[in-house]
Amino acid sequence: MGKKFVRAIFPGSFDPITNGHLDVINRGMKLFDELILAVGRSPVKNQLFTPEERVEMIAELIRQRRMPGVSVESFDGLTVEYAAKKKADFILRGLRSLTDVQYEFQLAMTNRAVAGIETVFIMTSEQYGFTSSTLIREVASLGGDLSNLIPENIYNRLKQRLKKSKK
Repeated sequence: MGKKFVRAIFPGSFDPITNGHLDVINRGMKLFDELILAVGRSPVKNQLFTPEERVEMIAELIRQRRMPGVSVESFDGLTVEYAAKKKADFILRGLRSLTDVQYEFQLAMTNRAVAGIETVFIMTSEQYGFTSSTLIREVASLGGDLSNLIPENIYNRLKQRLKKSKK
């Protein structure tokens, strides 16, 4: 019997994608044959970049960093429905803090009960434990230096976007 092909989705808003996300992706690549970064279209969150822009920026990163088995696309609706459509075996989630653990645990239990899909958690590296896209947007809007927290091409796009929005 051959090795089972294992596909996972890593859902998120990725607005913008951070080095913390990339840390989880790089470690997830060792666990799965295919990892789909699923950019959610959230009507609730106040977003800086459109889902299309986020997919474009992430696709550029995947190309630059030569990440085999990693792809990106956006999706609407429930994550579990998207996972089923993609025939994903797992949902990958990154954990930064105890607060994340409580929320993610509840979500994982619900996803398993509703759709029978398992969630795999990866603890983010210590240096990214405090990083969130929301915090990144906040620091960027106040002119803070984020060069060590997000990839350079994303940082440049973020600075351009904030310049435009101030005009």
